[in-house]
Amino acid sequence: MTTRLQVLVPITIAAVIVGIAGVLSLPSDVKLEAVEFPRGTVKLDGTVLEVQIADTDPRRVRGLMFQQQLPYDEGMLFVFDDINTHSIWMLNMQFPLDIIWIDGKDKVVFIEENVQPCKTAVETVTCPSYNGGGNGAKYVLEVTAGFVEKFKISTESTLEIISI
Repeated sequence: MTTRLQVLVPITIAAVIVGIAGVLSLPSDVKLEAVEFPRGTVKLDGTVLEVQIADTDPRRVRGLMFQQQLPYDEGMLFVFDDINTHSIWMLNMQFPLDIIWIDGKDKVVFIEENVQPCKTAVETVTCPSYNGGGNGAKYVLEVTAGFVEKFKISTESTLEIISI
C-alpha cells in the first residue's frame, strides 16, 4: 500500500523542477532587470484609472508580477501591436485580478473576474492562461478583483484612452 509520503515526495520534486525550468525559461531581461513601466490615464465607462503601460515584450511578460496590491483607481494596460487573441496568466501574482479584453474599437469584448494568482510551486506548474474567450483584442486591462462588479463593467463598456 502506498503511503501519503511516497505520493507527495515525487509530486513535490516534479513541481520544483518544473518551477525552476519555468523561471529559467523567462527572458533574462525579465529576471534580472527591474522593468520600468510608463504611466498613463484611461477611462472605462466614466471611471478614471491611472495605468502602468505594458507595451513591449519584456513589460508584457513581467506585468504585475511581485507587486503587492493595486488600488481600485489603478490598473495595468497591456498594449499590443495587433488585434489578436492575447493570453494572460497569473504567474507570481500576489493578489486576484479582474481581466478585461478590449478590441481595436475600444469596446470590451471579454471579462474574466476574480482570477486567482499562481504563487506556490504546485500552482506554478498548473497555472492556467486566459485568452479572452478567443476574442481579438488590442488591449488587455488588469484591475483589482471586484472592480468589474463595483463599477458595473460589461461587454457593453468602452475604453477611452486619455494618455498613454
